[in-house]
Amino acid sequence: MTKTAVVILNWNGAKLLQQFLPSVIQFSGDATIYVADNASTDTSIAVLKKEFPTIKIIENTGNYGFAKGYNEALKCVEEPYYALVNSDIEVTENWLQPIETIFNNEPNTAIIQPKLLDFKKKTHFEYAGAAGGFIDKFGFPFCKGRIFDTLEEDLGQYNTETEIFWATGACFFIRKEVFRSLQGFDSDFFAHQEEIDLCWRANNLGYVIKYCPTSVVYHVGGATLNEANPMKTFLNFRNSLLMLTKNLPKEKLVPIIFIRMCLDGLAGVQFLFKGKVTHTFAVLKAHFYYYHLIGRNLKKRNISQKTNYYYTKSIVWNYFVQKKKTFNRI
Repeated sequence: MTKTAVVILNWNGAKLLQQFLPSVIQFSGDATIYVADNASTDTSIAVLKKEFPTIKIIENTGNYGFAKGYNEALKCVEEPYYALVNSDIEVTENWLQPIETIFNNEPNTAIIQPKLLDFKKKTHFEYAGAAGGFIDKFGFPFCKGRIFDTLEEDLGQYNTETEIFWATGACFFIRKEVFRSLQGFDSDFFAHQEEIDLCWRANNLGYVIKYCPTSVVYHVGGATLNEANPMKTFLNFRNSLLMLTKNLPKEKLVPIIFIRMCLDGLAGVQFLFKGKVTHTFAVLKAHFYYYHLIGRNLKKRNISQKTNYYYTKSIVWNYFVQKKKTFNRI
């Protein structure tokens, strides 16, 4: 049986499929390639059937977003290793083999990400995951190779296989049995930060998450929802609070949530001064939706939460006050 299923989630991305599927087909060896379609209204299905007849198509009945879209599609994918790949990813030769080797040799390693470089500037790391992710005490995510808007050039400084806290959803490898035991992504998230939540839950159960630098992919980033879209602001702010609610250690839950909500308020004011009024409203909307969902997300908390979840106390302080712009300086 083929060990890896490459599963690409698609919604109205016919042009992205035409551009990036060829590299996936060329360099994926004997892996089975699926496209999970979230009820696209463009020509995606027709393009797949005509131009890529070897691809297996899974047709979801609605636009379920990233989280539920994958949850529904993966119910019928039985390969032991899942490679969840954005439709705007260009893969390279030998991208699957080093990942499979780690899975084969390390039973407790449950999730892996490759080196993620910028498709538009291939010498540099890409925002969405770079060389593997971490969070600070307040739940702010950052990466080796990317802190806030500072993207490092890839000079080989992160060419060592290491453990990380979270792997990017842009190109996310996970064992089938772990994905199913964790009940997949949290569909309340719809999109954004659901992979960090899943990784945090895996961490709480003692699984290992790794970064594999010998597997390299290039990511366009923002091809489906760019930074200027207030919907992205809404999802990031709401989902960050949901993630903290589910995964923080009990004694830190209330104080950290309170601090984060205050910091969110400051971010909303900053958006206002920059003239980004729609983003200020997006932050407010995120908090109202969080209040609506807080009860059922408290019920999702695991029995135990690790206290050593964060890499640094405050990445905001490190970056904006101490001017530490790269991971190696933190």
